[in-house]
Amino acid sequence: MQKRALIVDDEPATCELIGKILHSAGMAALTVTRSTEAPGLLNEGKFDVVFLDLHMASPDGIELAHFMRSSKFNRVTPIILISDDQRPSAVSIGFAAGANFFIYKPIDKDRLKKLLQATQGNMEHEQRRTRRIPLRSAVRLKFGDDEIEGETIDVSMSGLLVRAPLTASLGSSVRVSLQLTPRGKPVMGVGSVVRLLDGNQMGIQLDQLPLAESERLQEFLLPMILDA
Repeated sequence: MQKRALIVDDEPATCELIGKILHSAGMAALTVTRSTEAPGLLNEGKFDVVFLDLHMASPDGIELAHFMRSSKFNRVTPIILISDDQRPSAVSIGFAAGANFFIYKPIDKDRLKKLLQATQGNMEHEQRRTRRIPLRSAVRLKFGDDEIEGETIDVSMSGLLVRAPLTASLGSSVRVSLQLTPRGKPVMGVGSVVRLLDGNQMGIQLDQLPLAESERLQEFLLPMILDA
């Protein structure tokens, strides 16, 4: 049976571009430019992937993502969030609503193909969305008056598990400088401590990543997600 995709975006040109890429990948694409039509379609049957524009007239992409995660047919369907929002918090809001991946306008065809491949694996939804990749990378953390060096245990697109000589308290705001490669520029952002574990380990949720930093982290992790 041919795989189906739903594209919800109030810009017809964006729908057309994504639709062409999906057709070239052998998928059937249903597009709607009025988001009010989307809940009915999502309740009628299962899609293999759904593209949601972040900013639309209500229901917007965040509202539709929440709707999907409580729906009957598409509760675990991969969501690719389409965004032109430059605010660092936008991606975090999308992940919290249930998005798996994100792509920015103007749409990059090669990047979209990689994301599409990643959504079609056999991993369960929660594993895909917050897929933790075992990774030992240096990370610098700053909270309060303390600035420390630590090492990641695993990293996902929405957070990281860190081992450090000192841990912050739950809920603390932490400035993160993540060295993904030895000679590369670190990914910089702001997170919050969401769990503490034995052995000086703490889970940090990435709350604010600038646009360029979010894209770099996603591009770095995608090949490992595809191989997992």
